[in-house]
Amino acid sequence: MIKVTGLYEACEELERERGISKDDIIEALKDSMVAAYKRHMRVKEAANIEAILVEETSEIGIFTTKVVVNEISDPDTEIPLDEAQEIDEDVEVDDEVKIEVTPEQFGRIAAQTAKQVLTQRIRDAERNNILNEFLDKKGTLTTGIIQRVEGRNVIVNIGKTDAIMPQREQIPGEYYKPGNRIRVFVLNVKETNRLPQVIVSHAHAEIVRELFELEVPEIEDGIVEIKSIAREAGYRTKLAVWSNDEEVDSVGACIGPRGSRIQTIVGELKNEKIDIVRWSPDPVEYIVNAIAPARVVSVDIMADDEESHEAMVVVPDDQLSLAIGRDGQNVRLAHKLTQWKIDIKSVSQMEQAEAENIKNYEEPEEVDEVDDTDTQDELQAEIEEEMNQQALDDEDLVADSTDAENDAEDSSEE
Repeated sequence: MIKVTGLYEACEELERERGISKDDIIEALKDSMVAAYKRHMRVKEAANIEAILVEETSEIGIFTTKVVVNEISDPDTEIPLDEAQEIDEDVEVDDEVKIEVTPEQFGRIAAQTAKQVLTQRIRDAERNNILNEFLDKKGTLTTGIIQRVEGRNVIVNIGKTDAIMPQREQIPGEYYKPGNRIRVFVLNVKETNRLPQVIVSHAHAEIVRELFELEVPEIEDGIVEIKSIAREAGYRTKLAVWSNDEEVDSVGACIGPRGSRIQTIVGELKNEKIDIVRWSPDPVEYIVNAIAPARVVSVDIMADDEESHEAMVVVPDDQLSLAIGRDGQNVRLAHKLTQWKIDIKSVSQMEQAEAENIKNYEEPEEVDEVDDTDTQDELQAEIEEEMNQQALDDEDLVADSTDAENDAEDSSEE
């Protein structure tokens, strides 16, 4: 057998540093010894070969298991009774005995092969541990430390591995300084040949949900429910909440005494503005709340079916810019929050539109009914009149011609 000095101390150190259990490391070492033996003996299949580690002496060796028989038919798997009793006097036919087959000068070869196999097994165990851990964390909030910035990506250490925060998941304009602590949302975990790749976000809307669940006990207890979130990271967030208890004000619970809860969350989000909206099953009331802080004069539901939800919102003239928001942000977030297409107009715009509609409206002209019979009679009378007139003209023409002929005859006679 081979003496392995300091094996258990090394296993315990690996367990502390990389989170790989000592038993897994020892099993990996045994497998590496078996692999080294097969390579040394140039055999591919050896099901009855195993490595045995004696914990008391820290020795490890290769053993083969053989069945005790009276007559040998397969020397690789069977052993005669008399030879088996030299190893163990109490064995009988059909018993199994373990025979050490550790080759001489096996230490150096075993060390090289064992190192390769053991290293790979440790990497596999480490990758599986990380993968399992962060698969459980997928869709949750975690705290990390910014390590460095690589191109447009920010590398964040979140414990046993470094996560990637791509540019699209960063807050616009925010400076990520290495060494700073940061709360991120675990978006996805991708398995690779090396360590799993963890993708995190600092701009995801679910970060707001997690922060409110941490700061507002009523949300964690299920009394207050977050119905919807619309966020433009770094600028503004709208949060729709609903209370399942009539005695608990959902908006007040989220704001907290003297605004303490909301101030903590705003500070965590680097002073990002947050609007707490009271959710309602009535779409008109919900839209009015979502347009806040602008005051609303009226809401007309234009379409409400499976394919489309459209509403016309009328606000006072002095509230139009507030309702729309800078670059349309307020109405855009209200649309995301309510899932309604919202068209906003001022009172003056609506009055002008109504006046133009009245001006452009024309009454249709009355058309007299036409009697087909009368029309045919009139047409027939006109035709007969034209025919009579033509006949009269023909008679006059004939008369004029006769007179001309008579005058010509008279002249010739003379």
